[in-house]
Amino acid sequence: MDRQQEHVLRSIQEKDVRFIRLWFTDVIGTLKSVAIAPAELEEAFEEGIGFDGSSIEGLARVVEADMLAHPDASTFQILPGRSEDGLVARLFCDITTRDGEPARSDPRYVLRRALERASDMGFGFYTHPEIEFYLFHPSNDPDIDFRPIDRAGYFDHSARSVAQDFRRDAVAALESMNIPVEFSHHESGPGQNEIDLRYTDALSMADNIMTFRTVIQEVAISQGVVASFMPKPLIEHPGSGMHTHMSLFEGDRNVFYDPSGTYLLSATARKFMAGLLEHSRSIAAITNQHVNSYKRLWAGDEAPSFVSWGHNNRSALVRVPALRQGKPQSARIEYRAIDSAANPYLAFAVLLNAGLDGIERNLELPDEALDDVMALTRNERRALGIRSLPGNLEQALSLMHDSELVADTLGEEAFEFFLRNKEQEWQGYRNQVTPFERERFLPIN
Repeated sequence: MDRQQEHVLRSIQEKDVRFIRLWFTDVIGTLKSVAIAPAELEEAFEEGIGFDGSSIEGLARVVEADMLAHPDASTFQILPGRSEDGLVARLFCDITTRDGEPARSDPRYVLRRALERASDMGFGFYTHPEIEFYLFHPSNDPDIDFRPIDRAGYFDHSARSVAQDFRRDAVAALESMNIPVEFSHHESGPGQNEIDLRYTDALSMADNIMTFRTVIQEVAISQGVVASFMPKPLIEHPGSGMHTHMSLFEGDRNVFYDPSGTYLLSATARKFMAGLLEHSRSIAAITNQHVNSYKRLWAGDEAPSFVSWGHNNRSALVRVPALRQGKPQSARIEYRAIDSAANPYLAFAVLLNAGLDGIERNLELPDEALDDVMALTRNERRALGIRSLPGNLEQALSLMHDSELVADTLGEEAFEFFLRNKEQEWQGYRNQVTPFERERFLPIN
């Protein structure tokens, strides 16, 4: 047993923690949890906790059902609040087979593989997401339109508002778990909010995002409202994205920074961006995994629909934020397609590998988009060589199906399951007769 595990066991005893929740996700990104008594944690550290992997979406076939969940002691945190019976803590888990081999379809392992590739090239990968979500009044009737908790807009401040109280309580809960928050504010849509998590390494950030979603949902329940990470819940208002800032480091040095480079970006950063643009269409099914995701991408409201990059251009898929001279640690790029419902482990893995591919192949960054890309005509975009992102999930899956990069990143098992699961989602969606169709095509007396 290592020192970190010993520290966790000692902390549990000193703080009188009564329940331990072991967390991991399935391939789609649904959080899974098993609770154990504190007395069982030492054995879990040493041997893992057995479970039926074939019952978890995409994790294992029936003939490989016996899996083990190994708690990662570095992820130990006490959950905010207190149950009637005492404190509750959580640890994320790495999943293995009974033979001790990593489960290839474990999303955490998929990201670890991508991070190992970056490490072999001398890089560490850091991310900073801006997570948007809506708050609605509760309703059990799916045929009734969502009713946002307010009518406020971007950066609006309303004294004693539900959203303001919500953000205060949510940020306090997150920071009590050592998940630092950089900003929080009301977003453009009614009832829409944004909370930005502070930069950290990609694996810790993926864990933080999964924790974030759980904390947001639980704070919402405690305040009598409903939190939704649906990409496009309201027809006439902006969707919820998860714009992700990213950079590569060599030790403490940000390799995206070059004081003599255009926009203070290095040649490495430009190649990374070129890789993102090269693969953006084929990774869209991962960064935007639901049928509803494409209603956000193609609705405007600063959601990117086309493959382009720009300096401080919010219509571009990849944006280079303004950077002041002498701030090398802040050099970064922002990928704007990813939405709040993505599996962060898989999304970060494909984004990283796409960028690394650009570096390895010395891809050349195309010309910058200087105008609002959405406002250009189709012929103008064609003349500039600007391609479109997939228009729906079916198109995204077709592009993913032919992508060696996505297949290699996910691994055969996760790749095949993800495609199969999302093809079923598309088929179920395509079979629906929508209110739009009934209103438009049924005769009205």
